[in-house]
Amino acid sequence: MIEYTIQDMTCGSCARRITQAIVEFDPEAEVEIDIQTRRVSVVSELRPETLTDQIIAAGYTPVPVVKVSP
Repeated sequence: MIEYTIQDMTCGSCARRITQAIVEFDPEAEVEIDIQTRRVSVVSELRPETLTDQIIAAGYTPVPVVKVSP
């Protein structure tokens, strides 16, 4: 799973555009979006760089969430 924070995602319309941009390239992708926290979680076979590029192409600024192992 890849997670992003997208500060310029502010509404349901933004969430739909981001989801469409991802599933256009991977119809099997699972996309979960929390508008309040501005988090997007994606399970996909696509490379993280490709997902990032798709979100940018949709007009948004994704910042990957880095998980620190204990």
